[in-house]
Amino acid sequence: MLTLEPHRAGPVKQLFTPVWAILATMLAGGLLFLLLGKNPVEAIRIIFVDPLFDPFSRSELFIKAAPLAIIATGLSFGFRAGVWNIGAEGQFILGAICGGAVGLAFYGVEGVYVLPLMALAGMAGGFAWAMIPALLRTRFNANEILVSLMLVYVATLLLSALVSGPLRDPDGFNFPESRQFHDSATLPILIERTRIHIGIPIAFLISVGAWLILQRHVFGFHIKLMGAAPRAAHFAGVSTNRMVVLCLGISGALAGLAGVFEAAGPVGQLVPSLPTGYGFTAIIVAFLGRLQPLGILFASFVLALTIIGGETAQFSLQIPAAAISVFQGMLLFFLLAFDIFTRFRIRRGVAGVA
Repeated sequence: MLTLEPHRAGPVKQLFTPVWAILATMLAGGLLFLLLGKNPVEAIRIIFVDPLFDPFSRSELFIKAAPLAIIATGLSFGFRAGVWNIGAEGQFILGAICGGAVGLAFYGVEGVYVLPLMALAGMAGGFAWAMIPALLRTRFNANEILVSLMLVYVATLLLSALVSGPLRDPDGFNFPESRQFHDSATLPILIERTRIHIGIPIAFLISVGAWLILQRHVFGFHIKLMGAAPRAAHFAGVSTNRMVVLCLGISGALAGLAGVFEAAGPVGQLVPSLPTGYGFTAIIVAFLGRLQPLGILFASFVLALTIIGGETAQFSLQIPAAAISVFQGMLLFFLLAFDIFTRFRIRRGVAGVA
């Protein structure tokens, strides 16, 4: 009889778990595309290889990876502590709304202070939206997974209402969208003839800062202690409620910052289609990166590759968008499946014998 017994795998096996998950996703995804009547080899090549050899797609990898890395880094704080923020998409939207509203309030005003004010407003908006599940969890023991997830739909409807009302472009022929942001409210472009903006190096600095906090600061130790042994953390004097508020607040603020970067960068205005699923995809990024900030940087590029390659596959092979979403979901499924074998090992035993 085969049973599972607790076992901690070595660091090398843990390091290669995401690699095995990616390979398994390619195989299962190939089978999915084959069932859809598409050439699986060509589909995998278009998704994972072709974007690396196209100059425009290579620059777009950074555009897609930056918000994923920022959001996933924030989520990693909570996930490590056992605080499950599933509503980063809503915090992303609120950050875009608050930051965009500041940019529109300073429309036509030239000043280097506009973008920092937008960033602060976006972080405050994301933080405030994350405080709703945080306070409900700490005050009434509500499940933060359900509350944060349901708030995504509220945020989406709020964005639609605002761009159809108070924030609508007065010269936009009644379309539900805001003005195009003024030059002082858009992110500076770092490389000409591309869309690579200043938010990309900021995403890298955030990852480095998060690594220092998690590895070198007592707050990072408390996070790991709370996630690994909640009762031990309680006896060590770590306040569970305080950690819930801090972890949700950090993840909300960073998701809000990513929302500002998306609105003031590639999009350039507030539109109902602004939420593109970054908040949900970042969950996959966080686990693919092993909840390590520097690993999240690598994982964000992998998921950005599947987003860009998936869009190309939809156009060139007529693959349904839902199939691409399933393909991305397979990555999380296989990652969690392979992760079991880093915590357990198969042991052959005799039935009925302990």
